Amino acid sequence: MLKKWEDLPAYMKCPQVREYWEILNKKRIKLIFKRIFDFLVSFILVVITAVPMAVIALLIKRDSPGTAFYRQERVTSYGKHFKIHKFRTMSSDADTKDTALTVSDDGRITKIGRKLRKYRLDELPQLFDILEGNMSFVGTRPEVIKYVEQYKPEYYATLLMPAGVTNETSIIYKNESELLSSSEDVEKTYIEQVLPEKMKLNLESIRKFGLLRDIGIMFNTVFSVLKRQ
Repeated sequence: MLKKWEDLPAYMKCPQVREYWEILNKKRIKLIFKRIFDFLVSFILVVITAVPMAVIALLIKRDSPGTAFYRQERVTSYGKHFKIHKFRTMSSDADTKDTALTVSDDGRITKIGRKLRKYRLDELPQLFDILEGNMSFVGTRPEVIKYVEQYKPEYYATLLMPAGVTNETSIIYKNESELLSSSEDVEKTYIEQVLPEKMKLNLESIRKFGLLRDIGIMFNTVFSVLKRQ
């Protein structure tokens, strides 16, 4: 839930964040309904997808050495660190190679991993993160710590709400890996070009926040994935 202004982390109590806090402060009831919706729907989906997720986990184990799940530390509301749940789509030593970003022809991606990424099935385990309250169905995608450290003051406003599985940015930048693959310096391109554009959309989403809008984005995400195929 939205914290009182005086209870925010010191680095978030700046004029740039205050504007967005004021917007959300007027929508506290909507935030409560958002959490109820997230909990109920994620619980139902965990029950429905339990068997398919078990099958996917077995396929990953058979496809390459390593664990079925990938747990990387990310940042969510108020700067809290948590380990995200995802199906592993890369080699088990991928984090020790190259960048934390993924490009379209990334050699670290496994055979089964490409198929999971194609349909975004690798993100199914994030239902557990939603149940725990670390994530929401719709919200700013949870960033890796080192990229959050590059945030401008205004960007911290996105930490007023839980990180999300999807949002408008995810739909518009669904081909992000392909865009980055043509860059000579992937991380520099992401921080200086891609991240600022994504943040503009994320901040605008805070202004327009509403549960019905969130549901619409969820359906648009599904249609976007299907259309891409």
